[in-house]
Amino acid sequence: MTAALTAALLLLHSAGLPAQTLQSDGQSKPAQTNVPEAEYPRVLPDGSAIFRLVAPAANEVQVDICGKKFPMTKDEKGVWTVTTEPLVVGFHYYSLIVDGVSVNDRASEAFYGCGYVSSGIEIPEDEATAAYYTFDRNVPHGQVRECQYWSDTENRMRRCFVYTPAEYDLNPQKSYPVLYLQHGMGEDERGWSQQGRMANILDNQIAAGKCVPMVVVMDNGNCSYIFGARKNEGRDGFGASFGPVLLNDIIPFIEKTFRVRTDRDSRALAGLSWGGHQTFEVGLRNLDKFSHLGTFSGAIFMAPGADFTKLYDGAFADAKSFNSKVHALFMGTGSEENFGTQQFCENLTKIGIKNTFYLSQGTAHEWLTWRRCLDQFLPMLFRAE
Repeated sequence: MTAALTAALLLLHSAGLPAQTLQSDGQSKPAQTNVPEAEYPRVLPDGSAIFRLVAPAANEVQVDICGKKFPMTKDEKGVWTVTTEPLVVGFHYYSLIVDGVSVNDRASEAFYGCGYVSSGIEIPEDEATAAYYTFDRNVPHGQVRECQYWSDTENRMRRCFVYTPAEYDLNPQKSYPVLYLQHGMGEDERGWSQQGRMANILDNQIAAGKCVPMVVVMDNGNCSYIFGARKNEGRDGFGASFGPVLLNDIIPFIEKTFRVRTDRDSRALAGLSWGGHQTFEVGLRNLDKFSHLGTFSGAIFMAPGADFTKLYDGAFADAKSFNSKVHALFMGTGSEENFGTQQFCENLTKIGIKNTFYLSQGTAHEWLTWRRCLDQFLPMLFRAE
């Protein structure tokens, strides 16, 4: 049997074992990211995960979790199993590799990341630590709305997701500040609302009075593939087409469709990874349109010894002018990333640019870092009102 045929057959029966055949270990629980009634993958208290797959015709099966592969073992019934080492808390993309072919696990919800639709598993933090991004039935909840609009810049239909706070439909005379929140390389406009849990973060903060009610717009940054996939595309061109779309199409659509304020003091721009790169490339060159900027593990590039006063068309050249325009400049990163973010912030401070640096302890280039960054960034927004 060929590997391709094996993979195709797996799609018919790869959702795991029926519940009645499971032998409970008394400790593990189905992952939060499983489809309904799927018992596997399971998560143990120490953060390790148990994966199972019914594949009697397969010769070799592995679980690939963000590039780290765990070989699975087949029993006499053709059921493949593996228990991983303890995984870092937070969200992880994964796939199954069956006889050399990478396939999704039908027992998992699907998530767009790393340039593909992948399976995903959430390794939970303790309840108290995770409370800020956990659904709380005792607080009012906003909505994440899927919107389609026409882009004159690209001559095509585009899609965005828009969060409106719980009070939005109850206060028809009120307008709101707006945060444009971007995903990273290989992800898309679904990432923040699915992997990022942004609606829960906003709902919980607004209910607690930690941040002001706001509209949040999540659009595609034209970087939903991995750099290098498009022939002859240089780094400077990767995702660069998003800037004109944001300024000429997205913002006008949002301001026409939703009750948002249209002054620069009520407009913020932030993003993770390559979305952080776009935040600086677009935001710092258009300070007449944005007053709050945030990068989360931002892909910020510069030559050693670069003159900071000349970066981004001289945005940092006049510290007094910059500080009067930009009410919040936030840069966060995970302690395991080694992105040089802290040094960048220190260099800005040396030339008088006010900024806030945040370090997420114990996390790398992953959604838990970015959830924490968003949680830190939101209270800084629109406080001048």
